[in-house]
Amino acid sequence: MRFGANYTPPKGWFHHWLDLDLGAVRDDFDRLAALGLDHVRVFTLWPLLQPHRGLIRTSAIDDLAKVVDTAARAGLDVAVDVLQGHLSSFDFYPAWTQTWHRRNIFTDRDVVAAQAELLRTVAGALKDRPNLIGLTIGNEMNNLVEHNPVTAEEVDAWLDTLLAACHEGDPGHPHVHSAYDAVWYADGHPFTPRAAATKGAMTTVHPWVFSGDCARRYGPLAPQTTHLAEYVVELAKAYADDPDRPVWVQELGAPEPHVPARDAARFATASLRNALTCENVWGFTWWCSHDVDRRLKDFPELEYTLGLLANDGSAKPLAAAYAEIAAAEHTPVQRDTALAFDGTRSSAAPGGAFFEKWMRAAADGGRPAIVLEAA
Repeated sequence: MRFGANYTPPKGWFHHWLDLDLGAVRDDFDRLAALGLDHVRVFTLWPLLQPHRGLIRTSAIDDLAKVVDTAARAGLDVAVDVLQGHLSSFDFYPAWTQTWHRRNIFTDRDVVAAQAELLRTVAGALKDRPNLIGLTIGNEMNNLVEHNPVTAEEVDAWLDTLLAACHEGDPGHPHVHSAYDAVWYADGHPFTPRAAATKGAMTTVHPWVFSGDCARRYGPLAPQTTHLAEYVVELAKAYADDPDRPVWVQELGAPEPHVPARDAARFATASLRNALTCENVWGFTWWCSHDVDRRLKDFPELEYTLGLLANDGSAKPLAAAYAEIAAAEHTPVQRDTALAFDGTRSSAAPGGAFFEKWMRAAADGGRPAIVLEAA
């Protein structure tokens, strides 16, 4: 079982790429390794890698490679997200996709070809790093559909093209894509559960307790909240063709005020223990490594306090709880019941009829699997 953290640089946030300080990165990675973690997920910024459709900056890719190598010296493996895309409520677009040159990033042929070339190039540059896990196309790119209208069929074609580019650049590592929870909960959302559970080497899930207002609706330590990660893993498995397909809990966190700081360690322990009962979980990557520096403005309040470590690098009680789970032995359990699900996404969301049915079974001590009814 893998346990890691999504790396949020405490100095400069993801703008640290503009003046990369590898010494500071090394110190951050050493602190994460000291917790017993085995990997980090790192995020580039698309406009810095590809500021023009005809320009991929080799120096930016070299910086990324140096960060991967720095992680190796700390004993950490690295997963790399390339197209950002979306991070912590901010969207990052290269100028050549905006203003007078506005193009749909999912459907414009020239944009998709440029994205594919970038992914192919990054994959090829990193493929021989022994600590590379693989690439994620980009972080929660489905956050961008409001300004880039797209159909489910067009999303599928986009994913197929970009995953193929990753594989062309590096056929030896597993490459994946990610989406925020609308993929599981929102009727008609163009990123579909089927695509999430069949495309790429693994299914990634981001079971945030603010989605559907879950933690506020039920309480931060209620069964519906502490079983949410387990539930979303099982929901993802129901859509897969391969019953042994791995599921990566790529983001899991304790966002204030949905989960008050006093409850964060207990929430993490309960959530992880519940999700660890699932079979075929590849691992967990906590969001995030460090709190955001409050000198940086305009983040939603919850983004400032999500770290395992405070902004000065000191460990929180949450970090100790996560480290304790990471150090323990874990054995999945045999699911004792199977609940039929008709595939109505809104029914699967917090407050929905199927969600309530599954959570009642879990609160009664059950470990329900989910079976998708035939269409």
